Amino acid sequence: MALPMYLRIADDLRRQIESGILARGEKLPTESELGEKYDVSRNTVRDAIGRLTELRLIEPRPGKGTYVTEAIEPFVTDLSPQTGDGVEEGQTYPAEAMRQHRERSAGPLAVGLLRCPPEVADLLGLPPETEVIIRGQDRYIDNVLWSAQTSYYPRKWYDDGAGRLLKSADITEGPIRYLGSALGLKQVAYEDWITVRPAKEDESQRFGLPHTASMFQIYRTGFTADGTAICVTVTLYPADRNQFRYQYSNLPG
Repeated sequence: MALPMYLRIADDLRRQIESGILARGEKLPTESELGEKYDVSRNTVRDAIGRLTELRLIEPRPGKGTYVTEAIEPFVTDLSPQTGDGVEEGQTYPAEAMRQHRERSAGPLAVGLLRCPPEVADLLGLPPETEVIIRGQDRYIDNVLWSAQTSYYPRKWYDDGAGRLLKSADITEGPIRYLGSALGLKQVAYEDWITVRPAKEDESQRFGLPHTASMFQIYRTGFTADGTAICVTVTLYPADRNQFRYQYSNLPG
């Protein structure tokens, strides 16, 4: 079955963008000009423009016209074993940004108590709905929201004396190292559970994504030598701007 005309126009314009005929940052012809070129009505052109906007290939600028979006340079996150502080609360994030010559920044730190989500409670070995401590923060690359990270800690760590977990302030040495010094909870291993799913409506708006976008959601659980789960860090990564690297052993060069 033949594609609707607006999708055929959208595909043609997409190919022009991907091939460079329409350059990144270039202004698109007007609706009237596109209608004349493809011999279709303005409504058909608008449907094609809407499709390309959903795919984030173009962006309307009120009063200025419609432009091809700038290309996104993906940020590479290293998931290799024993990197830094287990990528917990962004401990390796600044070094990664520096190595890739990217500008990085972070939003305000959110700290509080929350009923634990079922999948996180299962990873922590806690009953569902158990109260846990959360520490969350948005992370930016080149002033664009790139990922969002939330760490979940058993309330027991606070009750046992790790009081800084519930303070709305950065733990400069890293929460994992802090728990090691405060409670003797030494992380010796971690496990990543990597999932991919469609972006939720609020995530699409928050990250500026099309409705068809996908999200990586990585659950990282840190463990002590006896298998006790210290914390679970959940990070959301839009698939359009993130890539991952994994190195099992040291390689030459």
